[in-house]
Formats: sequence, C-alpha cells, structure tokens
Amino acid sequence: MDQKHLEIFLERLAHHPSPRPDLEQYSTPAVIAADILYLALGLGDIADKKVVDLGCGTGIFAIGARSLGAKEVVGVDIDKTAIDVASKNAEDSGVDVRFENVSVLKFEEECDTTIQNPPFGAQKKHADIPFITKALSISPVVYSLHLTKTEDFVTKEADLLGARITHTKDYKFIIPYTHPFHKKKDKGFDVTLFRLVGRKYD
Repeated sequence: MDQKHLEIFLERLAHHPSPRPDLEQYSTPAVIAADILYLALGLGDIADKKVVDLGCGTGIFAIGARSLGAKEVVGVDIDKTAIDVASKNAEDSGVDVRFENVSVLKFEEECDTTIQNPPFGAQKKHADIPFITKALSISPVVYSLHLTKTEDFVTKEADLLGARITHTKDYKFIIPYTHPFHKKKDKGFDVTLFRLVGRKYD
C-alpha cells in the first residue's frame, strides 16, 4: 500500500465517540499519521519490527504500522472506550493488533520502535514528558509528536534521558470542534515530529 492509499485507509477508521479533554484525546489526522508511518518505514523502523503505540487512542498508528509489515504491534491506552474502538477498527481493517487497556507508565514490554502522539500539555503542563521517558525505556527508536513551540524543551529532555534527535518534521495539526469549550469550528496547532534514538543503542 502506497502512502496515499494508506492515508485513505486510515481516514476510514472510527473516532472516539466521547473524547475526554483531560486526556487530550485528539485523533491524529490521517494525512499526518500516514506521512509519519512512511517516514518510519523508509528508515527501517516498521517492517519486521515490534512496534508499540503509547496512548494509542483509536489505533491509527498501531493499525497503520501493522498494515505496513510490522511483525507485531501493541497499542496501549488507559481509556477503555478508546481501546474498544481501536480493537473494532483493527478487526474491521483485517489486521492483527494487540491492544492493552493500561496506563503507559505501567507498560514494560520491550519493542523495536515506539510511535506516539502524546498529550500536548494543554490541560496539564509537560504531560508529554512521561511518554518520552517511557518510550525511551522500552525501545531504541521513538517517533513522537509535540507542539513546535516546545521544541527546545523536548530537546533538553531527550538529552537528559540519554537520547539524540536524528530527524524532525513539522506539521499543521488541525483539531475539529470537539468540546463545548472550543470557541472555533477548527483549531490548528504547529507540531513537530521527533525521531529519537537512545544513545545506549548507537
């Protein structure tokens, strides 16, 4: 499946019926997810690898990675409703993905690659940092999305955790009107993808 067809495939996945603002459950746009997955595929981080999606939501990265040839994929999320939707999405898509309804902080399985879209920290400042910490503790390669304006902070945290940034890529992340407190129909955020490699794996 080429990148455009992957995007169309991912666009069909069901979304969370009642996303929780405290968990910042905003679905990754299919066009961004497909681009990230193809970057990871091209760098040898998906095919025949064990991939985990921390805070997987309804499964877009997990399902996409399995569709691109990952040998095993695990999606992890603390929200049971999200896991139920993700499981149904995988079943309907005809792909084999294992989903775990547990806090990412309690997930201990080692894998080859982590791909994640953690909370941006709009509700709780630096809510994304525990995701980076966990990801680097269980995998040598991490793909992680963060607000562009926090790039310096993410870079410093990665350095403290013994990781180096090998690639970055910027996107415009559009969040549709989801909650009553949203004032606009759609809101766009500048986000940056970081590819991190733990130094102990270099």
